[in-house]
Amino acid sequence: MAYNTIKIKKYLDIIVEKEANAAITPGMLIEPMTTDNVRAHATAEGNVIPMFALEDELQGNGIDDAYAAEDRVQCWIPQRGEEVYAIVADGYDIDIGDWLASNGDGYLREHAAETESWGVSEAGEVTVTPLQIVAQALEAVDTSGSSGEESSGSLGYAKRIRVRIV
Repeated sequence: MAYNTIKIKKYLDIIVEKEANAAITPGMLIEPMTTDNVRAHATAEGNVIPMFALEDELQGNGIDDAYAAEDRVQCWIPQRGEEVYAIVADGYDIDIGDWLASNGDGYLREHAAETESWGVSEAGEVTVTPLQIVAQALEAVDTSGSSGEESSGSLGYAKRIRVRIV
């Protein structure tokens, strides 16, 4: 089922308005910058507080109308349990219930948990990223089979997906 809004289910409505650093598509996972602008979340599998670009309904724009650099972006900070019409990156086969993390370009991808075992004396330096998982997939979406031959649409070969914030 296709939706015409990014906010599918909301309990709170925490929205801030920030200037875009570059083009941003509604449904992208975004992050604040030190300049107080926002950009597409730029660290694959990195820590993230969920924040998504909303459609600019105040200007009559829909979910396929991207913000340009320096536009004011409506930024929604969804809470646990709220549902978002996000974007999954090209190259992934997502099933219902899969955990999703940042793809490093504003899109989501299947979370790839890294596991490594070592002896206590070998531990050394360890980086922990406890906020990698952004959401859980509420529908199956397959972008793994795109060949580049088919029509790509406004999102390229990425597709929209309904997710629940965790």
